[in-house]
Amino acid sequence: MIILYRVRTDKDKETDMEQRIILSDRFESDLALCISECEHDGIFVICDTSSHRFCWSEMAHFPTLRQAEVITIVDGDANKNLRQLTRVWERLQKGGANRHSLVINLGGGMVTDLGGFAAATFKRGLSFINVPTTLLAMVDASVGGKTGINFGGMKNEIGTFQDASRVIINTDWLKTLDTDDLRSGYAEMLKHGLLDSQERWARLVGFDLSQPDWHELAKMIEASIDIKLRYVRRDPLEKDIRKSLNLGHTFGHAIEEWSLSRQALPHGHAVAFGLVCELYLSTLRTGFPTEQMQQTVRFVREFYGTPAISCQDYDELVTLMHHDKKSHHGEIRSVLLSGFGQPIIDQTVGDEEARQALDFLREGA
Repeated sequence: MIILYRVRTDKDKETDMEQRIILSDRFESDLALCISECEHDGIFVICDTSSHRFCWSEMAHFPTLRQAEVITIVDGDANKNLRQLTRVWERLQKGGANRHSLVINLGGGMVTDLGGFAAATFKRGLSFINVPTTLLAMVDASVGGKTGINFGGMKNEIGTFQDASRVIINTDWLKTLDTDDLRSGYAEMLKHGLLDSQERWARLVGFDLSQPDWHELAKMIEASIDIKLRYVRRDPLEKDIRKSLNLGHTFGHAIEEWSLSRQALPHGHAVAFGLVCELYLSTLRTGFPTEQMQQTVRFVREFYGTPAISCQDYDELVTLMHHDKKSHHGEIRSVLLSGFGQPIIDQTVGDEEARQALDFLREGA
């Protein structure tokens, strides 16, 4: 067990607690220890249909989980909605969950987002443990305290900040993923590299995603989590520098939302396309080096392709960006880079600039 991050919150005596993010190489015993350290008058495991099939089946025999009640939701980000959330609340209520019960979120980002929000709001807050089983959840969704659901066609429109008591990361789960799931999470790692250093970025764009070295990837995951946590520690509620972690997400969220009524894109693929757009604007406006922007674009093209966007889609995409929760007074806001590890937050993007960036995404080098 390697503890990457530990923090105490002591807003009052009643909520004093310690959070840990753990790299686990002995998953069963580490999970049992984490459960023993949390109040658990009843354990509820929330998973989706995929994590139930591939992950819960490997855990159901654990002695600490034999009495756990399993709540399974439909997988896919399109199902991260109020209907599924209500279903989880109903199951918690019928199962007799109380303020001393423990929730374990087992799955990808959709599960940790929705399950964390369900736990944070049911009876005004249950403790929960995140067990991320996808690369996206390991490096992004399960770390940093963001929980929530989609609403009204908008990504993560309703939610709260609530840290899991424990996050247990076991990279063995990655071997259950298909290619798209692995690449989806890797896009967030690429974003973290851009927010850190040229050395970290170069290592990421030099990695062969078609034939991943699992040992090397595990080390890169640890580094990626550490980069994210450096931003989260400085700004837990995303009032300032933590906004940097939205790099690629202004365009990325719009592309992802646009795709839901067509052929839905994985979140990370949309973020990869968003990075192309926002790095393009960064070279034009804030001096990000053109050569490294183009190298990043080539990497994205090789492993993520190009979205099936036409110029007829631009009005819809720009409208979605205007309604993004990062917008301000109706203006599109984005993160740009002046260099590696040099984000500039709250940058206004004009409608015509947005269209130019979408042109580059479709046709650029």
